[in-house]
Amino acid sequence: MEYKHHITAVTVLLTAVLFVFSFASVGAQSRRGKASFYSKRATGARSASGERIHHDSLTCAHRTYPFGTRLKVTNLRNGKSIIVRVTDRGPHTRGRIIDLSYGAARALGMLAQGIAMVEVERVERLKVPYRDEEETGLPDFEFDFEKMQQSFLREMLSARLNGPLKKKEGRSALVSNREEKIKKTERKP
Repeated sequence: MEYKHHITAVTVLLTAVLFVFSFASVGAQSRRGKASFYSKRATGARSASGERIHHDSLTCAHRTYPFGTRLKVTNLRNGKSIIVRVTDRGPHTRGRIIDLSYGAARALGMLAQGIAMVEVERVERLKVPYRDEEETGLPDFEFDFEKMQQSFLREMLSARLNGPLKKKEGRSALVSNREEKIKKTERKP
């Protein structure tokens, strides 16, 4: 009787340990297998997540990963890798582990092959791709908006005050020139 109790306890303990370790390694797990890609004609179709498929997007279809999961896919033939986002379910062909968008397949260099051996691993935290304090070679501009506003206001006020007067002066000069021409033509006969 005591023997059965020990076997049950050991079985429960082993089951618990296996259960814990099976979920602990899921995040760091990588799989190798065949990848295919969507045709350009799939552009505009709805994926299983409800998003529209576009051939230039870096997306993929995977059977088990949740939508929105980022995966690093590496082409084992040439070593190129890309990070894609899961937006669809599939592939529905036996022996394949992932379906890539046309743009992702182009980035991996597998368009000519059609099907490629890849390694797929989940990316937990994706860092934002930017560089701190890098020289761009462009000049730095500093604007003093307060001075700009004051000079703009001065120009506006002077234009309002001087603008209409100049137009009237110019207009009266044109009128007087025309009157002089008319008078000259009347004197000639």
